[in-house]
Amino acid sequence: MKNSKEQLVLGIDPGVASVGWAVVRGKNDSVSFQQAGCIKTSKLDLFGKRLELIYQAINAIIKKYHPDVIAIEQLFFYKNVKTAIAVSQARGVILLAAEQAGLPITEFTPLEVKQAVCGYGRAEKQQIQKMIKVLLQLEKIPQPDDAADALAIAVCSLITKEY
Repeated sequence: MKNSKEQLVLGIDPGVASVGWAVVRGKNDSVSFQQAGCIKTSKLDLFGKRLELIYQAINAIIKKYHPDVIAIEQLFFYKNVKTAIAVSQARGVILLAAEQAGLPITEFTPLEVKQAVCGYGRAEKQQIQKMIKVLLQLEKIPQPDDAADALAIAVCSLITKEY
């Protein structure tokens, strides 16, 4: 790791039905798990309400953990354009919350996350999850998948960025 001072990173795996989030702390070659979870929204709610819930939840997480930086996955490729647009809008409210909090934002493609965490850009999801378990010295693979993905994004930020 390139970081000379300890950083608290909030990793975010954007979505609409489920937004994965994770907080890790790291410096040099050590990284530790702080917390992870998912923000869930109901498809029964209007889309604007779902975005508001995501925005409010991200603000609450920022206020609770006081991260030094936010790491978020970039949209890389979606087969379904409708899904890509919805996730882009969710990313927008997440980025707005980070910007309003005055936090630096790092963005990574799925390929960059896989490369940083596993050393292989085409790693399978299970390989990434197992590596996160090892790197963070966890007893089991984090669940749900969205939270595990957010952990990988946060770890990627610590490994690849100089702050």
